[in-house]
Amino acid sequence: MKQNDLDVLISKVPQVTLLFWITKIFATTFGETAGDAVSMSLNLGYLVGTFIFAFIFIAFVYFQIRAKAFHPYLYWFTIIASTTVGTTLADFVDRSLGIGYLGGSTLLLSLVLLTLYAWYKVEGTISPHINQPRAELFYWLTITFSQTLGTALGDWSSDTAGLGYSGGIVLYVVLILIVIALYLFTKTSRVILFWSAFVLTRPLGAVVGDFLDKPIDHGGLALSRFTASAVLLIAIFICIFIAQRWDTEKHRYY
Repeated sequence: MKQNDLDVLISKVPQVTLLFWITKIFATTFGETAGDAVSMSLNLGYLVGTFIFAFIFIAFVYFQIRAKAFHPYLYWFTIIASTTVGTTLADFVDRSLGIGYLGGSTLLLSLVLLTLYAWYKVEGTISPHINQPRAELFYWLTITFSQTLGTALGDWSSDTAGLGYSGGIVLYVVLILIVIALYLFTKTSRVILFWSAFVLTRPLGAVVGDFLDKPIDHGGLALSRFTASAVLLIAIFICIFIAQRWDTEKHRYY
């Protein structure tokens, strides 16, 4: 077995497949609807919502880092927690602090790039196939900033840029398709493409989430945030179950 194959086998994160990206989009959409449900529908506000989800996220990261192997439900619930805290944190920065969507997006993009740079300088790689605690800390910090950035970008494209929710969906789908084309037809770094796709799937999920739960007169479908969140959570469970069965058949036991 080659070393790269061994690294993937013992990695504490999922194999990057089509099902991974489908689950990621469901998770990011859930983060938007669930985050809005707590901060807006329950009227707790962005700051209180951020503290609640940050506590949950930190707890999941703690158990994820302590785990000795990949546990699919633990991993994806950590991702879910990162998307919800990203939603409320971005809304707090953009709206409550008055920075605005463009200012918030610029700040958060800088934090993502700075974290990736620091990770590379310390570890010599930013590969998503992680199995060491220090690399995991960088991994989850990058994810936190990218999830928060995605929310700000989604709001910027649908509101400030005037694309609306449907226009925002088209924009991010096209950008993701460009990343896929680069993966299929060029030799562009797979690690860079991974993080590009990881960042872009978040604003896609954010815009889809807003499209589902925002009022009809604002271009949304006015669905219940709680109902949408429940349906998305079921979809995530189904994806995890299918992936787990697939990996078990491939002899990757948990």
